[in-house]
Amino acid sequence: MNKALVVGAGVVGLTSGIRLLEDGFTVRIIAASLPPDTTSNVAPAYWYPYRVFPEDRVLAWATVSYKTYTDLRRVPESGIDAFELLKLFDKAAEEPFWKPAVKSYRHARPDELPEGYKDGFVVEVPRIETPVYMRYLVGRFKESGGRMEKLEAELESLDGLAAEDEILVNCTGLGSRKLCGDENVYPIRGQLVRVSNPGLTKCLSDESGPLGLSYIVPRYKDCILGGTAEENNWSLDVDPETAAEILRKCAILEPRIKDAEVLGHSVGLRPGRTEVRLEKGETSDGHPVIHNYGHGGGGFTLSWGCAGEVLEIARGI
Repeated sequence: MNKALVVGAGVVGLTSGIRLLEDGFTVRIIAASLPPDTTSNVAPAYWYPYRVFPEDRVLAWATVSYKTYTDLRRVPESGIDAFELLKLFDKAAEEPFWKPAVKSYRHARPDELPEGYKDGFVVEVPRIETPVYMRYLVGRFKESGGRMEKLEAELESLDGLAAEDEILVNCTGLGSRKLCGDENVYPIRGQLVRVSNPGLTKCLSDESGPLGLSYIVPRYKDCILGGTAEENNWSLDVDPETAAEILRKCAILEPRIKDAEVLGHSVGLRPGRTEVRLEKGETSDGHPVIHNYGHGGGGFTLSWGCAGEVLEIARGI
């Protein structure tokens, strides 16, 4: 088979489609929401394996993506550059499993640590300006001959979607809970506040310390402040009390945030799973399918590595 139907138009679906297209496959994407109306478009994205498993496969996928993003920094329209991430801890930090994937890594100096923190590491990571990057992916996909279609109704099944000569690639994220009957898939609710950038260039993150979970992600024209990681919470409503708490904690991490103008609020649902599902299977009506979902908070971080494995599997079908 040299044709593929990708279901899902977030970052995972688009990168999978691009890798297949650029290897000679004919590819179309169908999805309930197309960019810019996807969760991927509002994510405060940078390279970092967050709430995604298993570690050995994650390291391999993340390494490929790190290299790909490094290469994309030479493409101005991609929206990719890099910044320093300062990860904060209130105790001695263990070396992260993903350390072999990055080029620069060091422990923070005492003068770099906010009050109350005992350790931290500083690492240069790719920063992804998601509105720009998602537009770049859509353009790259279409310029390579790919077709995209917005579904008129919610999918009830994967059966019957693909033509007889098409490989089905399932990148539906949280939708796979229903479409595949996969109860290992669950939402991880993230609420964000977008503020003006008072001149910040470094990303700060406290995942489990005194202000956890809180992070500040500076972008070209604004900063994304977070956050939450509420498992099994499906609500997309902005909670004003949560927003106030995000602003309070981030202003402690970086006092200049106190003077930043609030520009907006958003909520997104990360597609959590016990571990990423990337494997060949069959739909209930016997059609070949490649599952690629369950990336938690690491969709951008793993997307290119996972897309490469999708291509390898597709070549063998």
